[in-house]
Amino acid sequence: MRSTFALAALCAALVPSLSSAAEDPTASLLSEIQTRKVGAKDWPMLGGWTHRNNTPDAAGIPEKWNIKKGENILWSAPLGSQTYGNAVVANGKIYVGTNNYNGYLKRYPKNVDLGALVCFEEKTGKFLWQHSSQKLPTGLVHDWPDQGICCSPFCDGDRVWFVSSRGEVVCLDAEGFQDNENDSPFTAEENENKDEADVVWKFDMMGQLGISQHNMCSCSLTCFGNVLYVCTSNGVDESHVNIPSPNAPSFFALDRNTGTVLWTDSTPGKNILHGQWSSPAYAEVGGQAQVIFGAGDGWVYSFDPVGDGAGKSKLLWKFDCNPKAAKYSVSGKSERNHIIGTPSIYDNKVYVAVGEDPEHGEGNGHLWCIDPTKRGDVSAELAVDKDGKEITDARDGSRRLQAINPENGEKTIPNPNSAAIWHFTGEDLNGNKKIDFEEEMHRSMGTCAIKDDLLYVVDSSGAIHCVDAQSGKAYWNYDMFAASWGSPLIVDGKVYCGDEDGDVIVIKHGKEFEEIATNSCGNSVYSTPIVANGVLYISNKTTLFAIGKK
Repeated sequence: MRSTFALAALCAALVPSLSSAAEDPTASLLSEIQTRKVGAKDWPMLGGWTHRNNTPDAAGIPEKWNIKKGENILWSAPLGSQTYGNAVVANGKIYVGTNNYNGYLKRYPKNVDLGALVCFEEKTGKFLWQHSSQKLPTGLVHDWPDQGICCSPFCDGDRVWFVSSRGEVVCLDAEGFQDNENDSPFTAEENENKDEADVVWKFDMMGQLGISQHNMCSCSLTCFGNVLYVCTSNGVDESHVNIPSPNAPSFFALDRNTGTVLWTDSTPGKNILHGQWSSPAYAEVGGQAQVIFGAGDGWVYSFDPVGDGAGKSKLLWKFDCNPKAAKYSVSGKSERNHIIGTPSIYDNKVYVAVGEDPEHGEGNGHLWCIDPTKRGDVSAELAVDKDGKEITDARDGSRRLQAINPENGEKTIPNPNSAAIWHFTGEDLNGNKKIDFEEEMHRSMGTCAIKDDLLYVVDSSGAIHCVDAQSGKAYWNYDMFAASWGSPLIVDGKVYCGDEDGDVIVIKHGKEFEEIATNSCGNSVYSTPIVANGVLYISNKTTLFAIGKK
């Protein structure tokens, strides 16, 4: 298994780079944001833009702050008791997904468990309105207690779109009812209080597509033109064995103005390992637009954004991010993983890491750089039987847990159509002839942040890795000694990473590790730091902080 992957990586290294000069992702980000009806330096979706590369344009961002003394804290706003959604900023407002423990609404005191999307005024942190998602009656198998809204919305103009904990895609009026209007076609809100959300339309994925999300529904939407792209979170039931709705869509596209479904795709069907909580990315590479999904079977799928013209998807390529011999188990000892982080695009390449629900423990990981110009099955290796005949990608679930059975003489061979540019599992940087804990790539729920050909990724075990984005060579690593659920931020020549202990480390952007500061945020930082309009925003479990030089 190891020799095949090494050979595939070596062959890929001999392929010329897809471009002669590295992309400036910040310039590309600013250019895309200008096409939307938001501020020039707003942050209107997860990762800021469709390439999901967290590299905003700003200067003078504080590297040190003190929440107890108020040092460099512009304002703070209380959230629920658990907050996992990353903040977004658009048109003077900031939106955060959390639960209802703060009890902003009179009719829903804090002892009422809800998924809450909360809207604040950007300049002051003043609470404006909240969308409330009541818990599903089916319980924790579909809607885990206290988790709230775990994704980020997408904003454009006077509209906000997000995926609720109830498995709905919801379109909201950014003004709520503060404009004294009830925007149609949906006008069945329980009230029109100024502190509550004005729903424009909603699409029920459970009722209309038959999906069965596992524990929660969470997808940070991306959008191009008038089309939203969604991962449905379709998954296993409480047994972690059965898949209640294997034929329900895992990915789909819908009209952002009407909520009309444009196309659906039921991949990976019976091969879902656990849940599907990744979010899609969008890019145009070599003249071909692509919407790229991380899936619950550990594969990355790229589709033509317009579909096949008949309501179905049109596959461009697919890539297996796990070794074929890796076996899946929910016991915590699994070597096979699915994808929770979001694929990111940099310099016409796709970067993605595998991960797992943190409740299932720590484990080995894989970080990939993929050439998205290839077509078909572009995985690093192929599975063959004892006679060397290729084992086709089974869709019936028979190879859900393991792609090959070595006891039957099945094995792997390099894929001549591989799109693997490089593959990172760790590197011996200290020269002791072994891969130490902090040098190993573990499972990750994070998304890569890349600039100046330097890629940063944080794995779930709390190790930060800095590698060359073109070659996959490691430059340095750092162990935060606490789990991390978020992703890095690159801004103002610095890198920001948060962890479960509530610390945010600030590192100098570069090939040599240099710690600038470590700041306490009071309790766990499960989200990703963002910057909008020159202000740093960080959410811990219970509070949103706006950080800037006073």
